[in-house]
Amino acid sequence: MQVYIDFLLTAIRTTDQQVFFLENKSCSVSDDHYLEMGQTLSLEDTIRAEAKSHNNVHLMLVDGMSKLMTRQVENCVSSDFYVGGLKWNIVILQQQDCLYYVLVITDSKCIGSNWKVNCNVKLTIYSATSPFLNHNRWTWFCFDANNTTLLVSIPVKNMQELYTVNDKSVFSAEITNVNPQSLDVGWNPRTMGTAENIKLMEVERNKSKFTWKITHFSTFVSEHHSSYQFTVGPRKWYLRMYPKGTLEGKGNSLSLYLHASDYVTGPNTKTLAVFKLRVLDQLKRNHHEIGQQFWFGSDGQKGEPKFLALEELHKASNGFLVNDQIYIGVEFFYISTTENMI
Repeated sequence: MQVYIDFLLTAIRTTDQQVFFLENKSCSVSDDHYLEMGQTLSLEDTIRAEAKSHNNVHLMLVDGMSKLMTRQVENCVSSDFYVGGLKWNIVILQQQDCLYYVLVITDSKCIGSNWKVNCNVKLTIYSATSPFLNHNRWTWFCFDANNTTLLVSIPVKNMQELYTVNDKSVFSAEITNVNPQSLDVGWNPRTMGTAENIKLMEVERNKSKFTWKITHFSTFVSEHHSSYQFTVGPRKWYLRMYPKGTLEGKGNSLSLYLHASDYVTGPNTKTLAVFKLRVLDQLKRNHHEIGQQFWFGSDGQKGEPKFLALEELHKASNGFLVNDQIYIGVEFFYISTTENMI
């Protein structure tokens, strides 16, 4: 998934034609599921009503929009969902004073150059006040090797004023009339839409740090060593360190990674972590650290093969390695939780 996100960011900055932008037009009317027996439905009830009445829709409630719109969190990624026997994702990101709402086909069958998926797509950003103000975009689209993403942009100011309430916004993608070409796809028709609530949370300061003390560092002979597991948010995590490096850091750097492990709560879906990896300076507290943002899958990892040059690690004045002892740590700033709503 990170490959798609990196591609999107590059394409948005360079107006790459491989990303298809739906033209922004005036808002249009959506099916009215806001009113029931004369009463206004809550955001959550509206989502459930939409999912029950549209089999091929996936809805994503994002709780913590301010973190996206101020770029404290770079992007929000939906759980994998399947329509027409193919895997899709929704990505929300902010660039250049605009919020970008992206539908991406991410199925492993869609590789190489000789494939196409024709379909009808409706992308919606739900109004916080009235279905008559929903931001709807309809199109027939051909996904292929050169067009794997369909994208809508909206000014951040409009998003804040019209489509966000209590720091929450709702996005949906409805995909119909899916017609794969040169793909071996089989599926059972969906009987109901899917919906999820993704919460972007700041990690409490007293629960945000983990420090790993390693003694007798020079005696390590194995390629890598792992810390014991610890819990932050909905997941267990551990650090993995390569004392003599791996990949492009092999032989010249200490490599350091954060690994996601078991799920403690919620569905087994992607988890966002915004964090810093660090090696502590034991003399002057001038720690060496690198910030990261990543959506971890069921067994994901994120880090740096060239985290700290071995020359810098062993330089006594830096204070990283004292009496053959090193402290390695991670600090979490933001994390996501996901709840299925159907």
